[in-house]
Amino acid sequence: MAPPFRAEHLGSLLRPDELLEVRAAIRDKGISAEEAGLPAVEKKAIGEVVKLQQELGLKAINSGEYNRTRFWGLFWDEIVGTIGLQDAEASMFRLYHPDVVSLIEKDRKVFPGESVIAGSKLSHDPSKSISNLDELRAVQAFVPESEWGNIKLTMIAPSWFHMRYKQGRAYTKDAYANDAEYFADVAKVYHAELQHLYKAGLRNVQFDDPGMAYFCSQDFRKGWEEDNDNIGTWEDLLDAYIKLYNDSIRGLPADFHSGIHLCRGNFIGGRHFATGAYDIIAKKLFEELDVNTFYLEYDTERSGGFEPLKYLPKNKNVVVGVISTKLPQLEGKEPTKERIYKAAEFVAEGSGQSREEALKRIYISPQCGFSTHESGYPLTVEDEKKKLSLVRQIADEIWGEP
Repeated sequence: MAPPFRAEHLGSLLRPDELLEVRAAIRDKGISAEEAGLPAVEKKAIGEVVKLQQELGLKAINSGEYNRTRFWGLFWDEIVGTIGLQDAEASMFRLYHPDVVSLIEKDRKVFPGESVIAGSKLSHDPSKSISNLDELRAVQAFVPESEWGNIKLTMIAPSWFHMRYKQGRAYTKDAYANDAEYFADVAKVYHAELQHLYKAGLRNVQFDDPGMAYFCSQDFRKGWEEDNDNIGTWEDLLDAYIKLYNDSIRGLPADFHSGIHLCRGNFIGGRHFATGAYDIIAKKLFEELDVNTFYLEYDTERSGGFEPLKYLPKNKNVVVGVISTKLPQLEGKEPTKERIYKAAEFVAEGSGQSREEALKRIYISPQCGFSTHESGYPLTVEDEKKKLSLVRQIADEIWGEP
């Protein structure tokens, strides 16, 4: 089989104490990564988390995002032309954007290095864009070369450092005159990075995109409509983001699997950021966004029902995230299986298929990563293992496939 797999997980896994302690020493003592011994500790941790995934029977192996301190990683910091914000004023941001609150301090200043803008024309330099490649190679070191095509790399959405900013503030006036110019260069950068990673053996990318889920939020849409600085409607922005994605992945090799995770937030303490059903964007998103697979969160009623899945085209897949990474309680196996069958009924209805035929395009996963930031989450490693084991068990009982 090729990606996606019947039993998936969405990227981040709980980090071991040793790794957290080394990172804390670097941060608190001001010593270098080498002085703290980070490379060796990181390599050991990645080897162990690869083994864990293999033992659990998961095929889309990844690093657990152990190379990163936050789920979006360092890719944007490595793009030529970006500059990190230092003490940026809140007036730069859409304060109705659901996760902006997590980036702003009490005095309305942005944490240094937490957000970037385009200070000049954006471009891709393979000698500087190294974090994704290093992460891929770190996993490849523990996986047989015959299985490299299964490895999954998570990448932050190309719109990540646009949606949070007020109109025209994602870039300086010297860099771009408008969003269209900016998006065109972002797409070129992403396309170049994906080609770069493909040559290194990557065949499976999952874009993590909280922003796409924010379109489901009535509060965000209301905030957009009341913001007189915005040009166009929120629907226009959705169209622009779909085009940005399609331009980023257009022309990639046919065996390069791409997917998008509509992340509703799993911030420290299990906090979520987006509430609202997929109904309002589902038809347009499923039909027009040219990825192979949609990873959708369905752990609580915040996400609405499975009805929007009737818009899923026959040539696309859905990974149904029905296992919570926010709560330690283990879901019941049989009720969860029934939810997968219910999802299949709506996929079948929309495509004129039987439930059994529809199930061929359905997969199961936890709803989000287990540790999108370094620490502060309510689950233990044992909780995590039980939940991933449940995903594997359910997949085996429904499909009997990897």
